[in-house]
Amino acid sequence: MKAAFMLHNIVVAAFLLIFGSYAAAMAGEAEDKAALDRLFAELQQADAQQAGRIEDDIWRIWSRSGSPAMDLLLERGRKAMEQGDIEAATDHLTALTDHAPEFAEGWNARATVFFHAGRYGQSVADIQRTLVLNPRHFGALAGFGAILEQLERKPQALEVYRAALAIHPQMQGVLDAVKRLEAEIAGQEL
Repeated sequence: MKAAFMLHNIVVAAFLLIFGSYAAAMAGEAEDKAALDRLFAELQQADAQQAGRIEDDIWRIWSRSGSPAMDLLLERGRKAMEQGDIEAATDHLTALTDHAPEFAEGWNARATVFFHAGRYGQSVADIQRTLVLNPRHFGALAGFGAILEQLERKPQALEVYRAALAIHPQMQGVLDAVKRLEAEIAGQEL
């Protein structure tokens, strides 16, 4: 009887641990969604300095997968990219996208690596996946605009950059690109 009681306690404890972890993860996701909604609303009204702080907060939330192991793969992939080790970055981020296919930032980070490697087709595929998972990902849109610009598809690049600015109106690099492309396109039309 004592063994059955101990087994019952272990099963109940395991259930509570699993359910508690699941409930905590779900609560964390709800908190992140609410925080992101608030941050994106603030971003629409922010000046350039405020936008920088808000953007950092958004990236911090986007960089949390909910798994310490997946977060470590993202960190290692980004670090390898910063160090110019494209092969290691690709390996880490491919492992991340394989093991956490619903984590948009894994796809976005790998898209960035592919962009820096000049592998635009693979980058666009990962950008597409990022945007399916996170339609407000202004970084992915900016990256797509940059690829279109590199491919001399300037009207399309301008359209994508404008879509990024609709989400994040203070992206200085994108604002500069829009001005430049508007001037170039206007000059071509004359």
